[in-house]
Amino acid sequence: MATSSPLAAFLKWEAQCPQDLFLRQPFNGNWTTWTWQQAGEEARRIAQGLRSGGLQPGDHVAILSKNCAHWIMADLAIMMAGCVSIPIYPTLTAASIEPILQHSNSKAIFIGKLDDFTAQQPGIPEELLQIGITAYGTGLQHAWEDWCQQHTPLVQLHEWQPDELFTIMYTSGTTGQPKGVMHTCGNIDRVLQTASQELTLPRRPALFSYLPLSHIAEKVGIQMNGLYNGGTFSFAETLESFGANLEATQPHCFFAVPRIWGKFREGILKKFPEKKLRTLLGIPLLGNLLRKKIRQKLGLGRATHIFSGAAPLSLDNLKWFNRLGITIFQAYGMTEDCVYAHFERPGTRRMGSVGKPLPGLQTKISPEGELLVKSASLMKGYYKEPELTAAMFDADGYLRTGDKVEYDHEGFLFITGRVKDQFKTDKGKYISPAPIELQLMACELVEQVCVVGMGIPQPLALVTLNEVGRKQSREAINHALSVLLQQINPGLEHHEQLEKAVVMKENWTVENGLLTPTLKVKRNEVEKIHQPYYPAWFHQAETVIWE
Repeated sequence: MATSSPLAAFLKWEAQCPQDLFLRQPFNGNWTTWTWQQAGEEARRIAQGLRSGGLQPGDHVAILSKNCAHWIMADLAIMMAGCVSIPIYPTLTAASIEPILQHSNSKAIFIGKLDDFTAQQPGIPEELLQIGITAYGTGLQHAWEDWCQQHTPLVQLHEWQPDELFTIMYTSGTTGQPKGVMHTCGNIDRVLQTASQELTLPRRPALFSYLPLSHIAEKVGIQMNGLYNGGTFSFAETLESFGANLEATQPHCFFAVPRIWGKFREGILKKFPEKKLRTLLGIPLLGNLLRKKIRQKLGLGRATHIFSGAAPLSLDNLKWFNRLGITIFQAYGMTEDCVYAHFERPGTRRMGSVGKPLPGLQTKISPEGELLVKSASLMKGYYKEPELTAAMFDADGYLRTGDKVEYDHEGFLFITGRVKDQFKTDKGKYISPAPIELQLMACELVEQVCVVGMGIPQPLALVTLNEVGRKQSREAINHALSVLLQQINPGLEHHEQLEKAVVMKENWTVENGLLTPTLKVKRNEVEKIHQPYYPAWFHQAETVIWE
């Protein structure tokens, strides 16, 4: 009996239902599809290509691509050849791609669907075996399509063992340089075996994959979920077609980060302003029809497992979507724990919490309030970084999460902030910004928030405006933000109360280096730019200041 692994899971479904639909990729508005058998055949030919190119089991192979059918097939080919996959965020610049390829000792790279390959190409060392895809305009050195013609399918597929290195996933760099997190085949397998049962994940689900597959949540929650449970994967063609592609897919499981939920809410409020929406939802029959219509339009018409992760989702957003009949479960994990972590699940939910631990996860809280976790799926360490690895574990082998937390009396976990995000004001008082930022995100004009305050007596809120906010007059925005501060401040300790809101002149994006690829604010980078201005802003007379 073969050892349980992601590849074994794929082979099981390929044998059981070879003609069933496995991958759906939109090209020019039409779906191109692959059955399990067709994808398996292609992946075997590409795996043979890797072997012919001199790659041996254990060699490192990178994937640089947005989510697409070829990403999944490339990863399967890497597994079949027994190589270690190195997924790279598709939004990284050439200057960020090169150090990862060098550090990871990658010998080959799959180059798939990208927005600006020309700009990224200088980051790929010429000596690497490069397999591109003609369909996406990246098949320059070797083309995937040619390999499918030239190579026969690999016959002897690698048999994965639990303790073999399976992937090195580079962190998105919220706190500095990306680090290569090493996970074994067994780490991934244990998470899927436990989560599938514990979360009652549907069998044969329709899945929509759009968040970076180089991120652990998408890799485990969508890709591996699909391989283990026999899913069908669909992808977005462009940012513009995202909504239509999602609506056409109607996935059973859907995962998003808080920023995406904010965008969904914005889109709904464009069609139904808040007052009108409340009125319509309050009419019994009409309200139910509207809820159904909105869910269908969003692509969540048949979704049974809707999750939010990567950062906390505000209580206000959770309640708002709840009114639409969209129950969002929060999940909490990190690359280093392979998301063998905390999940809300049907029947065990506490609004605002990130749920309870999966069975077998051991937890403890340090005297500083930091959560420490231990399971059989913890990372094997950071690649080539023994000192950094040692610093992540305590004497008992528990992983330091870096998050400040509290459990309630029923064992539900609440995140109260990041240990490293804490800052001290001039008054010598420590402030945890995360809970305050969540409250500010309740404003329907705000896109992102960063609460800061080093070197001044009271904290400030740096805010960027969303699409709705940018269409408002300056007076309307000043009024809305002033009212927001008046509402929030009484509930805060005196030293936490916000002195001002500062409206940023440009948005924080992945491109300008102020957001990670998973759309989290890079606090260090934001502070680096704006800290010199804090004293001047603090001493201005107005409550709302424009940068």
